Amino acid sequence: MNSYIKERTLNEARYLFATKQTIRQTAKIFGVSKSTVHNDLSKRLKVLNKELYENVKDVLDVNFDEKHIRGGISTKMKFEKLKNN
Repeated sequence: MNSYIKERTLNEARYLFATKQTIRQTAKIFGVSKSTVHNDLSKRLKVLNKELYENVKDVLDVNFDEKHIRGGISTKMKFEKLKNN
């Protein structure tokens, strides 16, 4: 694994764990795709730093459990905006 990939993976993991952001938000900050962040945090991080991987996995699990709620709120806001116009 290239050193820049290792460094990017660790930086993404530290950022996501510290801020409790989503994969999408993390990808935007680091200028990479959601797939890259997901791959970094679910596969590469496990090999690089097991302890950090476990912490990040907890954040990702919470985000996954709340995903449908965020989607519902977003849809509600979209239709309220359309209704008011």
